[in-house]
Amino acid sequence: MKGKSDSYIKEILETRVFSVSAYLDVLNTLLQACKTRVVGEVSEFKRAQSGHVYFSLKDKKDGSVLNCVIWNSVYNLCGVEMKEGLEVIASGEPDIYKPRGEIKFKVTSVQLVGEGELKKQYDKLKQKLEHLFVEEKKRPVPDFPCRVGIITSKQGAVINDFLNNLGGYGFRIKMVDSRVEGQEALKDLLLSLKTLKKEKLDVLVIMRGGGSLESFLAFNNEALVRELSNFPVPTIVAIGHDKDVPLLALAADKMVSTPTAAASLLNQSWQRLEWELKEKEASIFSFLSSFFDKFNFLEYKVREGLLRIIEKEISDLRTRIERFQSVVLSNDPRRNLALGYSIARKSGKIIRSIRNINVEDVIDLEVSDGIIKSKVNERKKSKSKS
Repeated sequence: MKGKSDSYIKEILETRVFSVSAYLDVLNTLLQACKTRVVGEVSEFKRAQSGHVYFSLKDKKDGSVLNCVIWNSVYNLCGVEMKEGLEVIASGEPDIYKPRGEIKFKVTSVQLVGEGELKKQYDKLKQKLEHLFVEEKKRPVPDFPCRVGIITSKQGAVINDFLNNLGGYGFRIKMVDSRVEGQEALKDLLLSLKTLKKEKLDVLVIMRGGGSLESFLAFNNEALVRELSNFPVPTIVAIGHDKDVPLLALAADKMVSTPTAAASLLNQSWQRLEWELKEKEASIFSFLSSFFDKFNFLEYKVREGLLRIIEKEISDLRTRIERFQSVVLSNDPRRNLALGYSIARKSGKIIRSIRNINVEDVIDLEVSDGIIKSKVNERKKSKSKS
């Protein structure tokens, strides 16, 4: 395919007549495919009123020169203080400036060459931003975080290690995939922060694995450090490092060295709550067990007392019944009949006085073993009543 494309372009260029402007447009289109990184020594450094930076990169070996330009916005982000004699690596692509027909290397990022220079830049920036690293500015990670923003590369083991160690506490993850290697990662990281700044989060986590000072260039950038310091919710930075702590980690509210440690930090309050609930559950179970033991003992005592009360009441009732029976028996008419007494009745009614009968009335006399029918011949008052 590449061969066919090249031959097609060659045919177009050979058979068509271009205006100067159109031809320069074609060249610039082709030059876009020449994005690369170039190392050289800074010379002829100049910053225009617009803020744009113009300079040349000189080859140390043969003195070859490449004219370069960095737009103001890019230079403000690159984090490198350019000066003549400084050896740098510039990333970008060639571009022809049409009004002058000049070719310049349009720089998109700059980094220093050598651990020594990088360390000097690191120390200088660390001192400049030390007010952002003080403990008084640190915010605590909230208890029971739920909405977690993540900035890292979706490639590699970092995100997997983090998610595998995150507890099952209903976390809602909002992840932004970002480059995390070298100076070129800076734009991605800044854009990721601005994207998550619009989200409703409880905490933000930025992660990457370990590496050299050169690989941490984006994480030692002033613009990125300031952006993180102004993030609206507490931040955790998990970046592995051997010597110098990345400045971004120093600016974070919590700094850990591994994604596993970041996950553990988010789990802490949930795990503590889980343990406390288990302790409370055990305490409640113990209390209820003790309560029911006491209740059962009390229930036994109450029943025992009730039984005693009931037994006494039954005994008293039995005594009263026996007394009633004695009274009833002593007043039973049948007992009197057995003693020789009789009951006189007229028309089924007991005769209580001689006034209740007349001579010639037929009356019934009930005795112990039957009834005697008799006829009244005479009424006679008792002597005691006369």
